[in-house]
Amino acid sequence: MSDLTVAQVMELAPVIPVLVVERVEDALPIARALVAGGLPALEVTLRTPAALDVIREMAQVEGAVVGAGTVLNPRQLDEAMKAGARFAVSPGLTEPLGRAAIDAGLPFLPGTATAADVMRGMDMGLTHFKFFPAATSGGLPALKALAAPLYEARFCPTGGITFDNAPDWLAQPFIKCVGGTWLVPKGPVDPARIEALARDAAALPRAGV
Repeated sequence: MSDLTVAQVMELAPVIPVLVVERVEDALPIARALVAGGLPALEVTLRTPAALDVIREMAQVEGAVVGAGTVLNPRQLDEAMKAGARFAVSPGLTEPLGRAAIDAGLPFLPGTATAADVMRGMDMGLTHFKFFPAATSGGLPALKALAAPLYEARFCPTGGITFDNAPDWLAQPFIKCVGGTWLVPKGPVDPARIEALARDAAALPRAGV
């Protein structure tokens, strides 16, 4: 059981950094820089062998709300929770994964790209969704079209979101935040650069909160 709801996680900041961290030793400097810059919700994707250890390390950082991304099944969900994840994000929505997250009381942001995806989630009692992959699923026009009939749903678009186009997404009342990979540039970790990028992202205005 998490101490936060999914809505509260999405309201922490305009941007949730989507992190692919290859080395455990990079976890603390990345997390500290992002939190110092005003981005406390951190999505560590389960795309690397180090991911669970990275979650454990980042969870030690004061002010960090660390979640697991790219969660594909209940087993990964359980492993992420044991590592200290306080929310979970998936690229899609399956009933086994959705039920497992609901039963665990863990804030869960399932990936959706169609009306059927969102309706399936709403039938399970979910109201907050990831729109993914945002750019190649029709972009903002597609999400506007989905959000009109599915007016109770709230979204976090991820995939193709950049600092330059994030304001267009965040101007929509049904969008609570966006997910972005630009906060940690490739190459050697530069905490000062990461913190500066985080500060700019944290200052983005949004209509959904």
